[in-house]
Amino acid sequence: MFGLVSDDPMKRAAALAQLIEVQRRTHEAQQESNELWCLASSLGPEEHYEEPAFRQARQCYGEVRRYSLPDGLSGWPWGGIAAWPGLPYALLYLEWEAKYPEDWTHYAKSWGTKKGLLQQLEKADHHYGTKAKLTDLVVSAVGRPYRCEDRWYARLARAIDSDGLRARLGHAAQSDSPWAQYQASFILWLLTNPGAPASRHTWRMWLATRDTPAPPRSSA
Repeated sequence: MFGLVSDDPMKRAAALAQLIEVQRRTHEAQQESNELWCLASSLGPEEHYEEPAFRQARQCYGEVRRYSLPDGLSGWPWGGIAAWPGLPYALLYLEWEAKYPEDWTHYAKSWGTKKGLLQQLEKADHHYGTKAKLTDLVVSAVGRPYRCEDRWYARLARAIDSDGLRARLGHAAQSDSPWAQYQASFILWLLTNPGAPASRHTWRMWLATRDTPAPPRSSA
């Protein structure tokens, strides 16, 4: 799966073919589970959950979907995402959108999953390696036209605030990209104004203080 973010087109194509196959198997397992659930439902409101064929199909579906994207990212652990074995795949999912947004949108788009991941990542206490990856994701997000649920990167930036992040945001704010100028500047302002909520309203209020209008948002 990590070949999805490879710079090598052949590795990326192989990883994508693997994902498509896993998604196909996941869909088939879900269909079989649903069909057996309908057949077993006549046994009663509780008994049909214990029907052997349905239980086996349901277990098979739960197992195969663990290896798919975005299906494998749907369950948050009680202990927090920082200790979750699926964390590397959560980071992969977000990095894939950052590096190859067209592939991500076509094969694995899920705005709800993206939002949920960013919300969970914001709440967790991460070690240095994870913080470095999250810093890269924040910087990448501010440098592109706004995509759906990107607003949660502002809250994530507060959670992983560091001198290194601020330096990179400062560099982006001075770049030639209109999006980077506005979005990086806004997050830097949030970092230096911890009492201001990271919300759409705050974004609009902040924009009103600027001399030039922000570029239009993407429909993605």
